[in-house]
Amino acid sequence: MSDKKDPAVVSGRPALMLGFATLGFALNFWAWALLSPLGPRFKDLLGLSSAQQALLVAVPVIVGSVGRIPVGALTDRFGGRVMFPLISAVSIVPVLFIGLAGQSSLPMLLVGGFFLGVAGTVFAVGVPFVNAWFPPQRRGLAIGIFGAGMGGTAISALTTVKLVKFGGSATPFLITAVALALYAVVAWLVMRDAPGRTVAAQPLMERLAATVKLPITWQACILYAVTFGGYVAFSVYLPAYLQTGYGLEQADAANRMAGFVLLAVVMRPIGGWLSDKIGSIPVLVGVLVVVAVGAAVQALTPGLMPVGTIAFLTMAAALGAGSGATFALVAQAAPADKVGAVTGLVGAAGGLGGFVPPLLMGFIYGELGSYGLGLGLLALVSGLTVVLTMTVVRLTASRRRTAAA
Repeated sequence: MSDKKDPAVVSGRPALMLGFATLGFALNFWAWALLSPLGPRFKDLLGLSSAQQALLVAVPVIVGSVGRIPVGALTDRFGGRVMFPLISAVSIVPVLFIGLAGQSSLPMLLVGGFFLGVAGTVFAVGVPFVNAWFPPQRRGLAIGIFGAGMGGTAISALTTVKLVKFGGSATPFLITAVALALYAVVAWLVMRDAPGRTVAAQPLMERLAATVKLPITWQACILYAVTFGGYVAFSVYLPAYLQTGYGLEQADAANRMAGFVLLAVVMRPIGGWLSDKIGSIPVLVGVLVVVAVGAAVQALTPGLMPVGTIAFLTMAAALGAGSGATFALVAQAAPADKVGAVTGLVGAAGGLGGFVPPLLMGFIYGELGSYGLGLGLLALVSGLTVVLTMTVVRLTASRRRTAAA
């Protein structure tokens, strides 16, 4: 997209498109996260082991993550105006399947969870869509605001268990399906791609191959695997962690997870805004240091009040801000016709970063009866990522700015 001012930009349409994109992100992430709050319930009803429970909540994460690679590339070609309604409509099918027929056994839940992962691919639609509507100096904040749609997981955390108790096991799934259907119709009627949007002309596989070769792609993959991956890991596994490690009730654990998610959501646009003001690199270095310290403290399994709570909330704020800063970096450093493809790969890395820790935590707890080692590994990885950011990533960002000048 050209950086010249477009009449549509002056008219305020970018804000409307940003709003619709953020709403679509939130609704699809609400659907994507429906199984996580119900993990303890399924564990009791179906007699699942800790590893099986972790697998159940992780399957939608990995499918939604890997699926972002082709979805991001398709968005470069067809635009968000097509892809937002399409992803929302397709996601209705697994939501209804799980709600109406898929809760009787682990295999049925895994099948439903696999296809539920489609909803998690919507992130790769929104970033290139929003990126095309805003000039470079405003993209960090805009994409950060869009990223706040990850708060859809908080909607799920706050409502799913309550709706099951109030109306039965199908209720949260039916409500989510209706919300997705309404959004798909309205989005098709209202949303438009940015005027002058750069449309990818290369074949899909050729474009993906070229995207993989970009230094910013793999560097941002590492950053997002730690920041957003850490957020996803905690958002899907924190209820089980709090129930097992601290003996909390299911509803209390879900509420605390929702608080973690909401703080990360609020901090994501702040991370983007700070990146617009002072640059993505300083923001990323700062938040990764905070995550390393918070994880190291929690690895010692302190009391939940106040030390454990402070450690988790501090990490939530840092992970949210770091997620926003990562895509501020992508928006500024990726070629215009490959933003979707880069986003797909980076988004996949973030989701995969969230897939591994729940399985690892479940395995470690089963073997050692403690989560300390898993949190210690997070501290170590965060520290190593600080070094990478201060050296290699900083050099790449500097070269990009020089080339654009």
